[in-house]
Amino acid sequence: MNTIKNKIVLITGGAKRVGAAICRELHAHGAHLMIHYNTSAAEARALQAELNLLRPNSVAIIQGDLLNIAVLPNLVNETVKHFGKLDVLINNASTYYPTEIGQINEDNWQDLMGSNLKAPIFLAQAAAVELRKSHGCIVNITDMHIERPKKGYIVYSVAKAGLVTLTKSLAQELSPEVRVNAVAPGPVQWPEGNPQFDEVYRQRVINQTLLKRVGTPDDVAKAAKFLIYDAPFITGHVLAVDGGRSLNL
Repeated sequence: MNTIKNKIVLITGGAKRVGAAICRELHAHGAHLMIHYNTSAAEARALQAELNLLRPNSVAIIQGDLLNIAVLPNLVNETVKHFGKLDVLINNASTYYPTEIGQINEDNWQDLMGSNLKAPIFLAQAAAVELRKSHGCIVNITDMHIERPKKGYIVYSVAKAGLVTLTKSLAQELSPEVRVNAVAPGPVQWPEGNPQFDEVYRQRVINQTLLKRVGTPDDVAKAAKFLIYDAPFITGHVLAVDGGRSLNL
């Protein structure tokens, strides 16, 4: 039987929002976590304390700028050093903001492509040996707009579409020892600090969603758990968690 208990999970951007929900879901079922963060130190420490109170010494945290690929092997090495192995890599960290034609600059490109695509490639490469040893898996968090890009978000859309191709490519490259899948969330949590997502916009999104409501980060967390622990014969797959909205775009 495949069990979560004592599985070692490295998750990027796990300190808050969807990442934190994934951490809580997996931890509740017995996983040990290495939670990566970049600038969210207070949130990472708080989540670590919360989860270690429930199960002592089950959660560690590590800081790193994912745009600096030189630090990525260290995330893997420190996870293995601390817990003894690595079973699961979750590429969750992401930057998200609009980039309209005529206003795109190289900093936008480096930031959005770096966090959403470049870091997952190099982190998967760094983790490949350990994941092969453990017959582990990778879960990438992408986006429902991978097939129908969101207007005004061209660089982000290209990066997330690339992450889907990376998922399928890694499934080929790392088989048969390592499974690689992705979750494509729809409206599960509104972006912070973006005035575009006002009440009118939110209601329009709900109206376009077949289930006529938004989801929650827990919906994404449960999908990730399914792909990790309940889907041993699934690889190279993208699981939409969008309430059917992608069918109505």
